[in-house]
Amino acid sequence: MREIAIIGDHFMRPDAFATALRAACGDDGLTLRCHTLPWPDEPMEHGYASPGLEGLKEYQGDPEAIIAFVGQAEMLVTHLAPVSAGMLARLPDLRMIAVSRGGAVNIDMAAARARGVRVVNTPGRNAGAVAEFTIGAILAETRLIRQGHEALRNGVWRGDLYRADRTGRELSEMTVGVVGYGRIGRRVVRLLKPFGCRILVADPYVQLAAADHHDGVEQVSLDNLLRQSDVVTLHARVTAETTGFIGAAQLAAMKPGALLVNTARGPLVDYDALYEALVAGRLGGAMLDTFAIEPAPPDWPLLRLPNVTLTPHIAGASVKTITIAADAIAEEVRRYLAGEPPLNPC
Repeated sequence: MREIAIIGDHFMRPDAFATALRAACGDDGLTLRCHTLPWPDEPMEHGYASPGLEGLKEYQGDPEAIIAFVGQAEMLVTHLAPVSAGMLARLPDLRMIAVSRGGAVNIDMAAARARGVRVVNTPGRNAGAVAEFTIGAILAETRLIRQGHEALRNGVWRGDLYRADRTGRELSEMTVGVVGYGRIGRRVVRLLKPFGCRILVADPYVQLAAADHHDGVEQVSLDNLLRQSDVVTLHARVTAETTGFIGAAQLAAMKPGALLVNTARGPLVDYDALYEALVAGRLGGAMLDTFAIEPAPPDWPLLRLPNVTLTPHIAGASVKTITIAADAIAEEVRRYLAGEPPLNPC
């Protein structure tokens, strides 16, 4: 029998993995063992130099408990469990790790490669969810949905939001800048088109798709995008180049009254500089789903600004994301068992 250890949580539930694995691989010759981590009911770690887990990010689970559970399993399917170099040394039978997320940041990739352990992931699994959420986030701020809701919850009827000098603007009269043209950025562009807005894209590593070019989407530099956009929405990955790349200078370059949306990752933005820009009135507002530290500290100044919409890093959470990720993992395991190359090697 070939053994698969499944470590899920309350989002990527172990039974979702198990159902997809049985559908793709059958029951014969496979043993599935399941364990559930408490995320998101309990926060994950974000890689703040925990002893023995240096270099890993966005993980949850006690290393000793994970080693004990994985045991002699040949394959590990997980969402958040950390796998460090020291852990791999104590799991000599482990030959494959399948991670149901866009980046295997909870795995020591150098150690896995050195030991010949195949690692796969599921890029783009939540592209649709994040893109839809981004459109909702833009509308919540530009059409004053959040402001009106907050006032009514406090017993205040904001009839003044109908005033010409205070009411919102339609996307059809706005320029929206999309920073990052990967799976999510491309989906955002697709969803924006029916609104009739002008769409700018900044990504130095990817060229516009022919269909987007035909539809009038413009590829520009980041500087030009910031200067021209009424809404700037971030969809870049966190790298050495993009860490803090929306800082004081970039925020100052944005159009007066513009909106910044970040449903990507907190480290992309200098949030101290963003706070100053919002307080000074240089920006009209911000919509933030991701933060420099998560959970965001309750005394964080941005939580108190009236021109900021905040959500707890939920843009990628949808029922469909679960299904897409579980099915993609199951296909990777099937290919491993069949001796076929992986679709998404890390």
